Amino acid sequence: MSYQEKKTLASITSGALLLAAYCLYAFNPARTPADLKAWATTMLVFIAIGIGATIIIQIVFHILFSIGVAIQQKIQNNDCDDKDIEKNIKLEMVEDERDRMIEMKSNQVGFAVAGFGFVVALLSLVFNYSPVVMLNILFITFSFGSICEGIYQFLLYRRGYSHA
Repeated sequence: MSYQEKKTLASITSGALLLAAYCLYAFNPARTPADLKAWATTMLVFIAIGIGATIIIQIVFHILFSIGVAIQQKIQNNDCDDKDIEKNIKLEMVEDERDRMIEMKSNQVGFAVAGFGFVVALLSLVFNYSPVVMLNILFITFSFGSICEGIYQFLLYRRGYSHA
């Protein structure tokens, strides 16, 4: 698996875990406040947790990836030094035009899911659902859109991408 695929999987995993944690917390039968301020605070806390978790997961991923590349390099060539290992790590992490195109295509999927969720959230208000329902629809579909973006990006890397 390439560096980009592994990085995408780490991102999908962190997003899915965050969404699952939010759903477990938000849809707990014991927790049913109709107060918009409480829901907004909960969502902001989960956004902050998500940002922090993503940063930590990406740092740990890059450390483990670098260690893996260094071990492979040492196994293949016992005579390699730190500069050779560092050069190989940088070569593995190179982002080219194909990577940028895949990222743009997957961003479209994420934005489409988030846009659909926005429309559904507005419709929930039109049909007299609680603003709490609207907030939850927004949060869940935006999070799900991010996960869908990652899945589509992973699929494009696996099957290959050509813009012809």
